[in-house]
Amino acid sequence: MVRRELRAAATEVDLGGRVVRTWAYDGTVPGREIRVRAGDELRVRLVNDLPAETTVHWHGLALRNDMDGVPGLTQDAVAPGAGFDYSFVVPDPGTHWFHPHVGVQLDTGLQAPLIVEDPAEPGGYDMEVVLVLDDWTDGWGDSPETILERMAREGMVMGGTAMDGMGHGGSAMEDTMPSPDRPLGADTGDVAHPAHLINGRLPEDPYVIRSRPGHRVRLRIINAGSDTAYRFAVGGHTLTVTHTDGFPVEPVDVETLIIGMGERYDVVLTAGDGAFPVVAVPEGKDAPSGFALLRTASAHVPVPGASPAELRGRLLTYGALAPTGEVALDPQDPDRELELALQMVDGGRKWFLNGAGFGDHEPLEIRADERVRLVLRNESMMFHPMHVHGHTFALGAGDRPGIRKDTVNVLPMETLTVDLQADNPGQWAVHCHNIYHAELGMTTVLSYVP
Repeated sequence: MVRRELRAAATEVDLGGRVVRTWAYDGTVPGREIRVRAGDELRVRLVNDLPAETTVHWHGLALRNDMDGVPGLTQDAVAPGAGFDYSFVVPDPGTHWFHPHVGVQLDTGLQAPLIVEDPAEPGGYDMEVVLVLDDWTDGWGDSPETILERMAREGMVMGGTAMDGMGHGGSAMEDTMPSPDRPLGADTGDVAHPAHLINGRLPEDPYVIRSRPGHRVRLRIINAGSDTAYRFAVGGHTLTVTHTDGFPVEPVDVETLIIGMGERYDVVLTAGDGAFPVVAVPEGKDAPSGFALLRTASAHVPVPGASPAELRGRLLTYGALAPTGEVALDPQDPDRELELALQMVDGGRKWFLNGAGFGDHEPLEIRADERVRLVLRNESMMFHPMHVHGHTFALGAGDRPGIRKDTVNVLPMETLTVDLQADNPGQWAVHCHNIYHAELGMTTVLSYVP
């Protein structure tokens, strides 16, 4: 059994030369890592010292429903000055994380890694490092609440013109579609965050990974951002991708990968001799990159803003990945197929699933033990990292088993199919992990019925 107390409170944090006032767990950004083994019982006492109600969602875990941390669906929000005891058996190994599921609290400092070790994993690396990527505005730029209010009032502007998003045509649409130079499309976010961090540090005083030449380093990479996908690379190094969203894949070598909000990747590299930039470029945004260092010897230190050639090298795609045999979902015909249309409404003032926002939604009804196929049809001109609570799914349908994930980037005007096994009864949120889209309506419920 692993026990922790988690105190959510207002605090000041030093991001590496810039002190900001924000909300955080136990006074640090990111919060202190929780590390357990698969099969452990985790007991966490949340103490809410915030001036607002909050919860904790354990992102990526197929835990029991009443511990999932979604107010109004799985639990009552925890009032200021109150507490709540989370207690559950941690089912699956992998790189996960936790954060609130109230309003836009995710865009404060309230996030931390949850690492679930696999006792049977062979290892094959000399050291392990967790990297949390994050877009930052709280206590620096506009507050998350101000940003949300403005978006609800003014909507989204593309090229100076508010767009409906329910269907476009002609060259304007072609100009915004995904391309080799813009894999997520032309518009990748709504918020201009003043800073992008790696492990809570600014590029001017970066987080440093200290290793030795020739050591194999495992990086567990978490995108805890609210509105930003990141293109990740390590200068001078090839990355061997070993896991996505906590589940193992057949190893694939790339130079760079794009991580949507809520996604995680594990990669292994063989450290070179010297000092090397670790970069997280805000994909599609004109903003300074997140920056860290990999150092194995005394050497010239790369400057913040370094743009290693690897960023323009082999880019990981979902199609290049295959699950390992022990986690592959056996292909079978679905018992139920459900469509989920992703829609921008009223110029971006609202974001809907199947024509309705959360609260007016029709639940996606399923039954226990069914094989369920979700058809995700993006009818908007923005990508959406879609996250399913309480389950993992296999990406794609057909004879070839798909990679196991809980969060997937659905590109503009793209249709993606995912299959899941209905093996965890309850009421489960399904939403875009752009927190502003989710709060403006892009959330529904996967609902088990008798």
